[in-house]
Amino acid sequence: MNLENIDTEKWLELALEYGLKILGAVVIWIIGSFVIKKLIKLASKGMEKASYDASLQKFLLNLLTWILKIVLIIVVLGTVGVETTSFAAILAAAGLAIGLALQGSLGNFAGGVLIMIFRPFKIGDLIEAQGEIGVVKEIEIFTTKLTGLSNREIIIPNGSLSNGNIINFTTEGTRRVDLTFGVGYDSDIKKAKEVLMNVLTSHPKVLKEPAPTVNVSELADSSINFAVRPWSTSDDYWDVYFGITEDVKEALDKAGIEIPYPHQVEIQKKG
Repeated sequence: MNLENIDTEKWLELALEYGLKILGAVVIWIIGSFVIKKLIKLASKGMEKASYDASLQKFLLNLLTWILKIVLIIVVLGTVGVETTSFAAILAAAGLAIGLALQGSLGNFAGGVLIMIFRPFKIGDLIEAQGEIGVVKEIEIFTTKLTGLSNREIIIPNGSLSNGNIINFTTEGTRRVDLTFGVGYDSDIKKAKEVLMNVLTSHPKVLKEPAPTVNVSELADSSINFAVRPWSTSDDYWDVYFGITEDVKEALDKAGIEIPYPHQVEIQKKG
C-alpha cells in the first residue's frame, strides 16, 4: 500500500470538498452584496417618493443594510459548513439583552419613527401635547423640541408624545378664538350682543368666513355671560385674542353696559 497516494487522495478530496464550499460562499457573497445594493436603492427611491424625513431615511437605510448583511454573513457561514444555529441564538440573546437594557430609549426611538412616518405635525406647527403648548422647533429620532409661548425650549420624549393626544393648531390654517364676557343682569341683552358683534366685525384680523358668533352661554351668579367666537388665521390668533379683549372693554364702557365684578360682603357679629 502506498501511503503517499492515500494522503494525496485525502488532500485532494478535502481540497475539492472545501474548495467548492469556499467557492460557493464567495459566489453567494458577491451575488448577495449585489442584491443588497439593489434592494437599498429601491428602498431609497420608495422613501423619497413617500417624502420620508431625511434623518429617518438615512437611519432606516443604514438599519436595513446591516440587517441584510448579517443575514448574508449567516448564509455564507452556513455554506462553508459553520453551524449557524448557535450563532443565530447568540445574536437573538444579545438583541434581547440590549432591548431590555434600552427599553425606554427604544420606546422613544419607535415613537420618533412613527412621528416621522405619519407626520402628525411638522416643523413650524403650533401644537399642544403632554400638557405643553409650543411651536415645533426640531424633530429628532428620540425627542421633539418645542419653543414655548414664553420662548422656553420644551423637550418631549417621542415615546410619550406618539402615545398621547396631540392638538395641532396649524394644520387647518384657521382657528376659532373662544372668549367669554359677562354683563350685568340689568343690561339690555340685545344691545350688549350688538355691541359685541360690532367689535368682532370691525376688527381687521377677524375672518368674515367662518362668520363670528355671539350667544348667551350662561346665566351666572352675578352676570349674563356671552360666548364670543371670532375666527382668525393661525398666525393672527393672539392678536385677535388680546385685541378683542381690549376692544370689548372699551366698547361696553362707551355703551354704558356694566361689566360686573365679584363683590365681597363682610358681616360682623356683635358679641
